[in-house]
Amino acid sequence: MKKRIFIAMHYMELGGAEMSLIGLLHALDYLRYDVDLMVYSHRGELMDMIPPQVNLLPEIPEYAQIERPIKDVLRDGYWRIALARLKAKWQYRWYAHRKHPKDGSAIFQYVDNAVRPYLRSLHPLGCYDLAISYLTPHGIVLDKVLAKSKAAWIHTDYSFIDTNVEMELPIWNCYDHIVSISESASEGFFRVFPSLEKKVMVIENILFPQFVRERSNLFTPEEVGKEMPVVEGCVNILSVGRFSTAKNYDNVPAICHSINAYLSKNPKNGIKMARWYLIGYGGMEGIIKEKIVKEGMQDQVVILGKKDNPYPYIKACDIYAQPSLFEGKSVTVREAQILCKPVVITNYATAKSQVENGKDGIIVPLDNEQCAREMASFIQDTDKRNAIIQYLSQHDYGNLSEVEKISLLFQPS
Repeated sequence: MKKRIFIAMHYMELGGAEMSLIGLLHALDYLRYDVDLMVYSHRGELMDMIPPQVNLLPEIPEYAQIERPIKDVLRDGYWRIALARLKAKWQYRWYAHRKHPKDGSAIFQYVDNAVRPYLRSLHPLGCYDLAISYLTPHGIVLDKVLAKSKAAWIHTDYSFIDTNVEMELPIWNCYDHIVSISESASEGFFRVFPSLEKKVMVIENILFPQFVRERSNLFTPEEVGKEMPVVEGCVNILSVGRFSTAKNYDNVPAICHSINAYLSKNPKNGIKMARWYLIGYGGMEGIIKEKIVKEGMQDQVVILGKKDNPYPYIKACDIYAQPSLFEGKSVTVREAQILCKPVVITNYATAKSQVENGKDGIIVPLDNEQCAREMASFIQDTDKRNAIIQYLSQHDYGNLSEVEKISLLFQPS
């Protein structure tokens, strides 16, 4: 008899956690599992990538209001959800006044706690063998879903975000299993929640190389070239991800300015310029645009915006770059390696779990000037780039075997 799995996700916008979920859904064995997927708000480019074997549950209006603009929530008559979210904002503001957090990550648990009483129970769906909360906050699956075993996912390095430990610990503690996407991400989590170490297991982001390669071939080079043209003497760099503090894209204009200054002063191998393209969206787009103008990089740093399918652009670039301040384990870095792209990542805490420096990519300093200098050197070193491409072409960066670990989650703690 098939086991029943419930999976909850906020939405399916372009992002690392969402792409990780797509990888998991494509890797599951549907002869063994019946999978119900609940996407709170049915929006995002990745909705179309959900495999047909998955039972996508109908959108429930109250759940869809959790992350909409509050004015829209009020306009559509969901005043209890709107008032709950306003209450959460007030509570978080008081917390921030007392604690002076380094970022706003803690607010999500306040919102979760405030809106949960006004969300209908999912018990009519029956009892599942396993319920998965795929992205924080994790209170909804804990309270609203019936399951013999429950698992919550970690997708970031907790040592770099603000957490209200007193508020979040009881939520994490009630889960049977906590799944981390890398050993490094686990270590960051343990620093914040040392008492939960025995609950944590690692299941890496599951990547399906055939899926990535097939999607990368859906556009012709000519189609991609209209937005990311090939220019003699110019190296095209690409980054994909949300425009958020963690991704550090607001520093890309300054880094690119320094790269081009270096290339112009030290010409080599006919390379005269670098152009850096950004695929993504998010609240920091305005700041990035301001920095582009400030650095005079209007022709060298180009925002391409959202893309339903970023893979043809990854395939077409010369270098894939991830200049993040912190990561759990970047999905797009691994996807770029699958497509045999030389990868540059900054030396964030989990970088060494992602790239073997000098073999399948390079790790550069976080400092803007040092980052630019080492990137410029790498851009000019065509032999090194070609050696990395050769290495990538001879290695398998898929990890479909990780999906077998799902079977370990069916046992309650």
